[in-house]
Amino acid sequence: MNNVHSNLTRWSVASRIFHWVSAILLLITWIMILLYDNLDSKVYIGLHKAFGVSLLFWTIARVISRVFTKAPPAVVMPKWQVFISHLSHFVLYALLIAMPIAGLLMTVYGGRAVDVFGLFQIPVFVTPDRGLARLYNDWHTDVLWPMLIAFTLLHIAAALHHQFIKKDNIMARIK
Repeated sequence: MNNVHSNLTRWSVASRIFHWVSAILLLITWIMILLYDNLDSKVYIGLHKAFGVSLLFWTIARVISRVFTKAPPAVVMPKWQVFISHLSHFVLYALLIAMPIAGLLMTVYGGRAVDVFGLFQIPVFVTPDRGLARLYNDWHTDVLWPMLIAFTLLHIAAALHHQFIKKDNIMARIK
């Protein structure tokens, strides 16, 4: 089974770029909120929001690209694993869209615009409402954040399992 998948085709260059830039944007967004929480500097929350909005736009572009991009042949695995793979990827895409939307809604319902790297602002486009701001804050931090961590770790663990235990060289498809 070592060389069964040695000639797997790769994802398109666009798909690979979308994948790795998404990972980098997500990591930077997490680092910015950790810095904000630990150093209590307002600059980090602004960067967290700007990177979060960037991740939202990037993910939307990624989903559009994915619709028009042919996937490489599937790796041979049991049907239940294929189902879990497709489901977990769908949930990751949904979370990468829902998380920044909840953060954006939390901010604008809190009566604050979102500055995106000084390039443009997303204005307060709703009537401020502290109750809705709190609701979206709870979704952003208490529901979507743990789910995003869990599904990201699941994604990484599955890739490592395939690469080092099943040895099907799956990671060559995305690098």
